[in-house]
Amino acid sequence: MADKLDKFLDDLQEKVFDEARGVLGDKGFDRWQNPRYRGRLPNYTVHGHALGDCGDSMDIYLRFDKDRVAEASYMTDGCGSSQVCGSFAAEMSTGRRAEELADITGEVILEKLGDVPEDDQHCAFLAAGTVQEALRIYMTGAAGDEGKE
Repeated sequence: MADKLDKFLDDLQEKVFDEARGVLGDKGFDRWQNPRYRGRLPNYTVHGHALGDCGDSMDIYLRFDKDRVAEASYMTDGCGSSQVCGSFAAEMSTGRRAEELADITGEVILEKLGDVPEDDQHCAFLAAGTVQEALRIYMTGAAGDEGKE
C-alpha cells in the first residue's frame, strides 16, 4: 500500500513540476525551485511597494552604498510567476547605480526569463514597477531612515 502511495505522490509531483516548467520556463522553474533574494532585507536604504492589477503585491528592498545598489531583496504574496519575477528584479538591481534602475522594465525581465505565457507576463511588470517605485522614493529623498534597525 505504501508503495502505491509513494508512486502516486511521485507522479503527482512530477506533473506539478512539468506544469510549472511549462509556465515558468527553464530559468523561471530553476529560480522557483531555488529562490534567491527573497525576504525583507535588514538595514535597507529604500523600500518600494506596488499592487498589481491581479491583486498580488510586491515589495522591493534596496540597500545603497555610494549611489550603487549593494544588496536587494523582494517579498510578494503572489503566485510562482510573481516570486520568480521579483527574484530576477532584485538580482538585476544589485550592483546598479540608482539611475540605471530605470532600465529595469517588465520587458527586460521577460527577456531574461525567456518564454513566459501571456497570462503571467503581468508579474514582470509588477516587479519592474516595484523597482521603479523604490527608485522614485530614493531619488526624491522620501526614504528618510525607514530601513534603519
